[in-house]
Amino acid sequence: MDAVVGALTAMAVTDSPEHLPSAGHVAEELALSHIDLAVDSVLGFDAAGVLVAYGLVALDPGADTRAQSYLSGGVIPEARGRGIGRELLRWQLERSRQQLATVTADVPGWSMLFCPEGNASAPALFARVGAPLTRYFVGMHRDVAKPIDRVEPRAAEDGLRIVPFEPALADSARRSRNDSFRDHWGSQPTLPEEWSVMVDAPAFRYDLSRVAVVGEGDDRRVVGFGLVELNEQDWEAQGYTSAYIDYIGVSREARGRRVAPAIIGEVLTAIRDAGYQQALLDVDSASPTGADELYGRWGFVAGTRELAFVREY
Repeated sequence: MDAVVGALTAMAVTDSPEHLPSAGHVAEELALSHIDLAVDSVLGFDAAGVLVAYGLVALDPGADTRAQSYLSGGVIPEARGRGIGRELLRWQLERSRQQLATVTADVPGWSMLFCPEGNASAPALFARVGAPLTRYFVGMHRDVAKPIDRVEPRAAEDGLRIVPFEPALADSARRSRNDSFRDHWGSQPTLPEEWSVMVDAPAFRYDLSRVAVVGEGDDRRVVGFGLVELNEQDWEAQGYTSAYIDYIGVSREARGRRVAPAIIGEVLTAIRDAGYQQALLDVDSASPTGADELYGRWGFVAGTRELAFVREY
């Protein structure tokens, strides 16, 4: 595990130094029950026994309208330019095809790859194997010391309100996430295990997260959410303390009621009051909900980009 984290860190220092992997995140991913490391991962060592390449291929278990297999990993900078990346990608694509072939539903299949914009060689390599650049995800940041507007949602008869997130609402938030992201590119339903890995992780912060709920007591139901984690390993390279907003979304039934801006204002205030300097998030540059424009109006500034590539079957 240490060698894998070390290799991923070496890649990130070169390609995206403000976003480093953590041992916790890597361990959580590799422990997911739908990943079989014996057949879904590969390691590449040099003659001295140093890990220079790592690949993982994970079939998303939430296939609804599409089956998606995610290819991740790479080659450390010192070992690039020697054909290792081509061999790694060849193996990953073959494993991805095998995974997609196991899906019984009559849905399209995607092999999906992502890389930071700072990786200059990956896009051409991906294009050569039939996985063209398909999407941009923009990293945005906001100084929470600047004034924060507070917006009240339209409550109506259901008593909709913004409250701190708590474990009792975790699965309701998952269902809200699945509903609100149905029309987003590359999104398929998140299953309970994957969701639990996120909200039970040490980096996740219930105290900084906010949800919109309707109902009372045990009948409360989440219809909007802003979920936050801390990635302290990134702070040194960033030059400031930050909180990362994993998800912001609103269920279809609650749209048009100022829920998203209300949640954003509450989350930014919580981050500021906890003493952190910046709020970070990533947004699809072609979001169907216009999220990138919304965040711009809230003072978020565009920074680095992550590139998404897809080979379709």
